Amino acid sequence: MIKSLHKRNSDLAKSNKQLEILSNGIFQNGDLPTFKNKIAETNQFPLKAKKLEILQINVGYMCNQVCTHCHVDAGPDRKEIMTCHTMKQCLEVIKNTGAHTLDLTGGAPEMNPNFRWFVEEASKAGIKDFIVRSNLTIIRANKKYYDLPDFFKKHNVHIVSSMPHWTRGKTDKQRGDGVFNASIEALKMLNDVGYGMPDSALRLDLVYNPSGAFLPANQTSMEKDFKKALLEDFNIQFHNLFAITNLPISRFLDYLIASENYEDYMYALVEAYNPAAVKNVMCTNTLSVSWDGYLYDCDFNQMLELPVNSKVKHISDFNEDILEGRNIVISQHCYGCTAGAGSSCQGSVA
Repeated sequence: MIKSLHKRNSDLAKSNKQLEILSNGIFQNGDLPTFKNKIAETNQFPLKAKKLEILQINVGYMCNQVCTHCHVDAGPDRKEIMTCHTMKQCLEVIKNTGAHTLDLTGGAPEMNPNFRWFVEEASKAGIKDFIVRSNLTIIRANKKYYDLPDFFKKHNVHIVSSMPHWTRGKTDKQRGDGVFNASIEALKMLNDVGYGMPDSALRLDLVYNPSGAFLPANQTSMEKDFKKALLEDFNIQFHNLFAITNLPISRFLDYLIASENYEDYMYALVEAYNPAAVKNVMCTNTLSVSWDGYLYDCDFNQMLELPVNSKVKHISDFNEDILEGRNIVISQHCYGCTAGAGSSCQGSVA
């Protein structure tokens, strides 16, 4: 099994090393413009936070998988887990925020020992869209998780699941041997309780990440291909496909450097830059909360340890009015969210 960068004591486990790579070389010598200079060309600097719509909470980096592209560097060896105390602080914010979407992520969020309690309590807050980001295989990883589809259904949770491809080879290459088969079984279990069916209110969406150093194809056409293949081959149905660009951080950055694709990939991102996508990047309407309660503009900034540019730094001091209108913290990884049709946790943005 692949080990996390942290477990390997890799230099790239350190956020400052990643930021150093993203700031130097082709960006320092002027071969490519920095993201700041690029958005300034269209008078979009500084990026400003708008009204908060999505509260994304990372409940821990522990995961039953060790995927090659993972920007969280998640895995079984990661022990960072949100405590019940921090969850209670989050619950107070959930009850009082104007955000319409709650998005729980990880790692595998289901591996947090207080996950079910948190879902039960959060569901009482009446959030319009309650998302759990599942890697699917966790549902089949252990008998104690087999009833997750019924648990999700009970609380009307919107499931957003990782699925790199409709074929075994490409999926297992990115996520590990056996992941495809376990994912198919998990999808069937979700379908069996009503998730993903055409007229069902139980939302099941899939997420596609490219398996190599290239950008995702058109999201709409890919969704058609995914739906056709999964229905014909496995009688599986789902609602939408989100195509997400891999950002050059953490394990994907490690892969880019090891495969000598880093510079080519950064050129591809910059060449595909779309100023229209900047207007709707997720950091403008989303707030990311780390496992220990600190606040970030997005999940990617969280992994690079780039906290919000605000005097409000922690969920315990949450103040929506102060956070609104803040300047978004940016670096070169932000090109990943503004390439082509743009990319966010909800897929294309432009």
